[in-house]
Amino acid sequence: MNKKQFQILFYFSFIAFVFVSCDEMEDVPTPVSGNEYFIEADLQFTIPKAVIDFTIAAGSLEYPELSEIGNLVQSGIEVYKITYKTTFDDNPVTASGVVAIPDVDGEYPILSYQNGTNTEHSNAPSVDSDNELFRILEMMGSTGFIISLPDYLGFGESDDMFHPYLHRESTVQSVTDMLKAVREFIDGEDGISLSNDLYLAGYSQGGWATMQVQQAIEADASFPLNLKASACSAGPYNLETLNEYVVDQNEYQQPYFLAYIFNSYIQLGLTTPINTVFQEPYADKILTMFDGQTSGSGLNAELTTTIADLFTPEYLSGWNTDTEYAEVRLMLEENSVPNFVPQVPTMLMHGTADTYVPPIVAEEKYTEFISGGASPSQVLYVPLEGLDHTGGIFPAGLASILWFLEMENGAL
Repeated sequence: MNKKQFQILFYFSFIAFVFVSCDEMEDVPTPVSGNEYFIEADLQFTIPKAVIDFTIAAGSLEYPELSEIGNLVQSGIEVYKITYKTTFDDNPVTASGVVAIPDVDGEYPILSYQNGTNTEHSNAPSVDSDNELFRILEMMGSTGFIISLPDYLGFGESDDMFHPYLHRESTVQSVTDMLKAVREFIDGEDGISLSNDLYLAGYSQGGWATMQVQQAIEADASFPLNLKASACSAGPYNLETLNEYVVDQNEYQQPYFLAYIFNSYIQLGLTTPINTVFQEPYADKILTMFDGQTSGSGLNAELTTTIADLFTPEYLSGWNTDTEYAEVRLMLEENSVPNFVPQVPTMLMHGTADTYVPPIVAEEKYTEFISGGASPSQVLYVPLEGLDHTGGIFPAGLASILWFLEMENGAL
């Protein structure tokens, strides 16, 4: 069975159970006043254990590692959209995300997964009910986790604002506030409780977000959850390294990544004129092209993959030295993952054939961790041999969950 066949089988099984369970949907009452973060939860759908068993068994034909997870399925799950309070630029914002909880009473840890780069409002976790990766992640709640999938600012309930792409401060704030909201939500549920253990995982932008959140939590002794482990995959941890890699290429197949960064940073206060970085006609488009409706491929079609045509000659030759670009360098530095030494088991995964986010950013971070005193038995670097950026998504996610399960209950 190839991946496409598994997708089709998955969707048929999903459609089969969703019609059965739709009539049972109920909104969870708005909680009593006094919660600092959690606002409301709406039950979106349920996935019975039988459907999870069937889907994992079918997927195991394509990914044999899934059979290991299949042996650990304990329950069905209930999937909720939650809204919660956070802040952006010191102003209150209502944000959202998805929470999946087991339908069997018990005490469970939280697994927070941060998704990769997205430009479409319709693809946010709380909106995109057909997304294969999100569905599989939600199903992992059946192995004994409460799954948290934040939308990020600019998506879901907050889609009336721009998405602060690869912005450290707001990303950490929105993800950690959702975790606190999940804690308050679960505290109000009968029969379900938290062990207070937390696992973090993410891919691409989500890998970067995961490492940013890990560093922030480890630096905050008052954080209410106990971080157990972190799996960071294919993230652009050092944005200066990513920028250097891109400008040294003749062709770069994802020019919208760079445009997205500059669109975000200009709205965050970067004053460097956009036409000193990008050439026309692209410079003029960048401030308006991220409308929440256009896909990454659609945005790429508005740009060029030829680096010498995309960027100005001045930027290509002087972005890392000229005073004209000092503010750009500062923004890239401030939003890269700070230097730190992980205090919990940390796994970095990266495809060796990734040309969108080069493996060197993970290799550099791993070297930094080890040089800072981290033990190689605690901090792992796992190259995903032969996999490109897209091809690494599912294997990295699956490896993360298997690793967490092994640490959580020693079942593997």
